[in-house]
Amino acid sequence: MKKLINAPADVLTDSLRGVQAAHPELRVDTEHRVIYRGEATRAGKVALVSGGGSGHEPMHGGFVGLGMLDAAAAGEVFTSPTPDQVLEATKGADSGAGVLHIVKNYTGDVLNFEMAAELAAAEGITVESVVVADDVAVQDSTWTAGRRGTGTTVVLEKIVGAAAEEGADLAAVVALAQRVSASGRSMGVALTSCTVPAAGKPTFDLPDDQMEVGVGIHGEPGRERVPLASAHEIARMLVDPILADFDAAGPAIVLLSGLGGSPLIELYLMYGEVAALLAEAGVDVRRCLVGDYITSLDMAGCSLTVVKADDELIRLWDAPVVTPGLRWGA
Repeated sequence: MKKLINAPADVLTDSLRGVQAAHPELRVDTEHRVIYRGEATRAGKVALVSGGGSGHEPMHGGFVGLGMLDAAAAGEVFTSPTPDQVLEATKGADSGAGVLHIVKNYTGDVLNFEMAAELAAAEGITVESVVVADDVAVQDSTWTAGRRGTGTTVVLEKIVGAAAEEGADLAAVVALAQRVSASGRSMGVALTSCTVPAAGKPTFDLPDDQMEVGVGIHGEPGRERVPLASAHEIARMLVDPILADFDAAGPAIVLLSGLGGSPLIELYLMYGEVAALLAEAGVDVRRCLVGDYITSLDMAGCSLTVVKADDELIRLWDAPVVTPGLRWGA
């Protein structure tokens, strides 16, 4: 295993110290492993809190800042943050207008965020939750009951973050989050496995001449393992399941995210193939992102997310954002 680390047990703590050094506009609580905005949530603003296992960067800590999250709890690599971590993030972000938990649909995340919400309620904090379950690859997986939560989470955090920034109340923020969650679908493909530092070896075996279609962001099995194919063929394997799952025709926001180990030149090549297929299907891509946004350590491959969007969602998408992972309009 070759990685830029000191010791496997210290990866998260050392990484959080690096985040603080690189982004003095943020506040990093290394004890509880929570990343906050540098300034307290303003009075009257609904706070957005998310989190999950580390190894998916910039998800979630890279999306803390103006126009997105107020706090993100960082679990160990591929391990859910504890209820105490999420509670700490919730208390630290709350300004009295309520808190929205944004949770990807993995069993540990769902249970620990639920427990934290109950603990926060006991302390007088109003918490609502939205669970993102957008992966069309499988219905149930290694770590979930129901579909896994993936790329739609990024789009949701941006859009809902903008609404919260504008002063939307908790009920409106929750309704918007549920709407965006229901409007997104994702599908991924892996060319290689990933290596968790504590394990020191690939999570699963994937021969050089094969790829995993529908892989999860923790290396969970997908729909099938097939021979390595061309980018054009892979694009079809990503697009077709999404189009088969819902009517994607019309305006959309599209995310083509690398999984951590594929260079940008390949991601743009893939996006060109994907964009052509979406256009053929009547999907009007109004906004897109291409790059590493929700990753799986050093896994080679990519995931595609399509979120149906109207003028209001696109307006909120275009609103200013200042985070380590997304930045425009400010």
